[in-house]
Amino acid sequence: MAWNRKHLLDIQSLSADEITTILDTARAFKAVGRRAIKKVPALRGKTVINLFVEPSTRTRISFQLAAQRLTADIINFSAEVSSLRKGESLKDTTRNLEALNADIIIIRHSAAGAPHFLSRILKASVVNAGDGSHEHPTQALLDVFTMREKKGSLKDLNVTILGDILYSRVARSNIWALRKMGANVTLAGPATLVPRMFEKLGCRVVYDLKDAIADADVINILRIQHERQRKTMFPSIGEFSKMFGINKSRLDWTKEDTIIMHPGPINRGVEIDNDTADGERSVILEQVTNGLAIRMAVLFLVNGGQGPHEVTG
Repeated sequence: MAWNRKHLLDIQSLSADEITTILDTARAFKAVGRRAIKKVPALRGKTVINLFVEPSTRTRISFQLAAQRLTADIINFSAEVSSLRKGESLKDTTRNLEALNADIIIIRHSAAGAPHFLSRILKASVVNAGDGSHEHPTQALLDVFTMREKKGSLKDLNVTILGDILYSRVARSNIWALRKMGANVTLAGPATLVPRMFEKLGCRVVYDLKDAIADADVINILRIQHERQRKTMFPSIGEFSKMFGINKSRLDWTKEDTIIMHPGPINRGVEIDNDTADGERSVILEQVTNGLAIRMAVLFLVNGGQGPHEVTG
């Protein structure tokens, strides 16, 4: 289907067809990345602003490189050295940036709903790079892109999301994307971090690790979101690792072709051990590569691109 959205704010509001359009467009851009000359002029003359009010490494660099690959002018905005530190409001900051003829503003913010707020007051396109514990749409898109690439189809795929579900925006976006695309989603972790309210989203909630991963085609492991938790949600890191950490011996509980995913950053020795993170079943680095293609696709589409058929060199 043709894309007709000016912003990418979340996964919840997207249809399965819209998600498929993004995935197919990303596949075309991934092919561009394999060429000797990896740039395309799709955003030539456009200005993209990376407005990261919350710390990030992978996502910020991925969006920056995506904009550069599309031949856009890119400005990296650091909240630490901006007028936001002096008390300027997000509204005034972004309106000043827009006054510099910004075409696309990519925002990561600790406040849930910040991208939606900006989309109502700005003429520029807004792309959500993570808002609080709400959503992280491009991470979910690169995750399902990777799953589709490795498994062929998302329909009836058994995906287990393991770890801190309650505070994870990645988990929420993944749940929306996977359920819309017909996958079966199992959530697992400590009961304090995986409340049964998630069953209302069509997920299976379990608290036994062996049960959670036995039939999984994909295990997507999430780190503990210490920075968002208001109190200790489990007795200790050691106990969490003992109960829910994925290691080489626990892979024996899974199918031979189960793949291991992680959005990063990885807490090695906590939710995943070195052998698993670096093992042959891990597609963690492939997720990073696919993230670039997804973000190229998103920037291309919100700028007026219609789909993969328009991706040219």
